Order: sequence, then structure tokens, then C-alpha cells
Amino acid sequence: MNAETIKKASAVYFTLLKEKVIDENSEHFQTYFDPEVRQTVLLLADESGTYIIEAPKRIHLVVQPTGSVFATNFTHLKDKHKQVETKKHFHLISIIIMSFLAAIDRNQAAKIRTKREGISFYALERQVNDLIMKWESLLKNQPTFGEEERIDMKEVVITWKYMEVDSDDFGLKKGNRRTRIGLIAGAMRLLESEGLIVILDRDDIAKVIPKQELFERIEYLYHDYDRYELFKKLMTSEEDEHAENPSN
Repeated sequence: MNAETIKKASAVYFTLLKEKVIDENSEHFQTYFDPEVRQTVLLLADESGTYIIEAPKRIHLVVQPTGSVFATNFTHLKDKHKQVETKKHFHLISIIIMSFLAAIDRNQAAKIRTKREGISFYALERQVNDLIMKWESLLKNQPTFGEEERIDMKEVVITWKYMEVDSDDFGLKKGNRRTRIGLIAGAMRLLESEGLIVILDRDDIAKVIPKQELFERIEYLYHDYDRYELFKKLMTSEEDEHAENPSN
């Protein structure tokens, strides 16, 4: 490993640290695929608690869930749940994010539609509400529902059910974490901070546009996790009954 290889690999790696993703238009994209540079970048990633996802037109840097020196608020959200007030709000934010991922991780037509039209905060609120009301119904007949999946269904249902949908105060409309829309806004800002979505029309009817980077993370990262597929199954079991246009 010579000095020039280390220099090139460091340039690639620290660009990834800053940008999280580099695409085929970046000068570092082709450099990365030099065998010696790639090996060095992978070594740097492993030593710092990160790893590389190689998509056809992009390279992603992903922080490992534990033990990374480059952990972000997103990867260590659970450790920082005080920022979302309480642990039950953390659980709700996790469910909101999973519900959003499940909504876009379906067939190719659904992916194209959500990339073009997006999903509004209010459509996502209805989707999460339908899901949680279904869970409430299941809990009446199966009080232990969710225990096997290690989800505190009862607290999630109670907390969500008694939250206001939105605030009457326009100034607090998208920022009040004690409302459903405020909680959704906070959840989506976490994805936005990672460069995975775009949020449009913040001051009106805000909507989320998933970026290609998010679809690649799902395909190359989450599909390898059994727990993701388990959660996705929980989230999408009623999708055929609620097949409204998500852009509304």
C-alpha cells in the first residue's frame, strides 16, 4: 500500500463521510473502483465502524448501529430519545419511519408513483392511524400481540390514539411534537438529515419525496435484515384495504 493509494483512498472516504453518498458524476467514483484504493477504503470503513454499500451508480457510507465513532442522531436515535421527549415518542417515530418505508418499498409502480408524487404528511398520518387502530383491535382479542416482535403495542396505541392530529396554531403546525403531524415532521426530518428524502411545501400541505438513495439503502441494506421484513409485514398487511392515492 503506497502513499498515493492512501491519499486517494482517504479522499474518497472523507468525501463519503461528508456527503454520505457519492455518485457516478463524482471524481471519486471511478477512483474508488481501483482495486487497491477500494481495499483501503473498505479497511478505513471497517476500522471506523462504518461500511460501504456499492450500488450501480452510487456508493453509500453507512454507520454501523453500535460502536461507530461517526454515529449520527439517526443511527443512535434510541440513545438520544430525550430529544423526542419520551421513549414512547421514540417508539412512535420508529413506527412512522417504518410505515413510510413499507409504503414505498413495494412494487415498481408504487416506487415510481411515490418518487413522482410523494406522500403527504396527512396521508402518512392516515396510514399510521389505520395501522395503529388495527393493532388496537387485535389487542382486544390477543392481549399479548406484539410481545414476540418486542413492540410495546399497548403503549403505542394509547399514546397515538390520544394525540391531536395537528395544532391550531399555524406557527407550531409542523413543529409541535405533541401532535401526530408534528411527530411525523420530526421523523421525516431525520431521514432528510441523512439525505434520503426531500420535503416539499413545508408551510402548506407538506409532502415527502423519497430519493433514489433511500431505495438503494432499502435494497442493499434493509432487505438483508429479517427484522425489517418482519416489521414490513406488520405494516403492510392491510395495504390492499387502504389503497388510496398517497399523494393526497
